Amino acid sequence: MSNTNNISTEERIKAAARKVFHQKGYAGTRTRDIAEEAGINHAMLNYYFRSKEKLFTIIMTETMAQFFKGLSHLLNDENTSLEQKIELIVNNYTDLLLEEPELPTFMFNEIRNNPEPFIENNPIRQALQNSTLARQYTEAVARAEITEPNLIQTLLNLIGLVIFPFIAQPIMLALNKMTKEQYKTLMLERKKQIPLWIKTILFK
Repeated sequence: MSNTNNISTEERIKAAARKVFHQKGYAGTRTRDIAEEAGINHAMLNYYFRSKEKLFTIIMTETMAQFFKGLSHLLNDENTSLEQKIELIVNNYTDLLLEEPELPTFMFNEIRNNPEPFIENNPIRQALQNSTLARQYTEAVARAEITEPNLIQTLLNLIGLVIFPFIAQPIMLALNKMTKEQYKTLMLERKKQIPLWIKTILFK
């Protein structure tokens, strides 16, 4: 088997595993489900990835990397203001979750069930504490420009406004009898509104 075939088969398996894990979670996924999704036999999946645990670790690592991709640059951009950073965070994560709507539910469920790897391998806390965004926030508090002195409270509000509608998507679609296109339109409207809501709450 050539190198190209090896790579394409591995990527096909990983794409299938990502889809199935995101939909069913670790506990609900069987390796046979992944093999069927990838269009290969079970023996071939075992040849490339020896166990469900190994494949899940790879997918979870890549999922975390995807979720936090570009965040460090955004937090430390000296050329954007605090207000602009809020807009960029909302824009980036709304766009990502429109492409991967099952991502937050998958991440939260798996992190809740097994938080240690996330805590050990996630540098986001230190990166946030030492970021330009944190400095800009502290300076705005010192100038009495904003009403909430705790950055964590602001981030919780921001994250909740962006992520919760995606976690609640099945309920929203059912209760409001919305199509997925109507739901997408609603999320794009929220992408514009959330920064305005945060600024109204935050800035004097």
